[in-house]
Amino acid sequence: MQQRNHAGPMRARSFVRTLRQHEELPLLRDHLLRLDRMSRHDRFNGFIDDRFIERYAEKCANDGTIIIAYFEDGVVRGAAELHPPEPSSDTLPEIAFSVEASVRRRGVGSFLFRQLIAEARAKGYESLRITTGASNEAMRALANKFGAHLTFSHGESTGTVDLTRQNVPQPVPFAFDTTLAAARAIANVNRVYWRSFWRMYGLGRTA
Repeated sequence: MQQRNHAGPMRARSFVRTLRQHEELPLLRDHLLRLDRMSRHDRFNGFIDDRFIERYAEKCANDGTIIIAYFEDGVVRGAAELHPPEPSSDTLPEIAFSVEASVRRRGVGSFLFRQLIAEARAKGYESLRITTGASNEAMRALANKFGAHLTFSHGESTGTVDLTRQNVPQPVPFAFDTTLAAARAIANVNRVYWRSFWRMYGLGRTA
């Protein structure tokens, strides 16, 4: 996946790209290890220790899982995972998401979800499976936003995203980038107006 750069107002330099398997394993592992206790519970539907996360990240590096990561200042602060279906089975490819508390409420989860859908479509997948803890309201809301119909069973919510639907949201820039662009456009208009005004009355320098 092509690297996508983003620079929001009062934000660190950020971008999103796919991790290289094996060599960038520590980036995913360290991100998951930084998740606070409740975030770990929500992500894995249970309280887990560091060793479990280390084994999990190693498995992702060896089973063909695609990791789309959100970076700030070179550090992975969010990740979207696309797990391939099990060989010789009728299981669906599965997706999972994790975002550190320091970058939440910026649209990072939605942006990663869109990028993951684009990646899955490029691989020819028609449906994706998503599983989350029953108490993970943020993940359930995000899944519903993208058309997943979740059902509750055995302490977790599961559902599917139908990629053949035309109205599944496509990748778009971060909302705060759009806001920044609009602010710059307004500032440019204002600058042109006042230049013209001062020139009209002979009070300003000519352009």
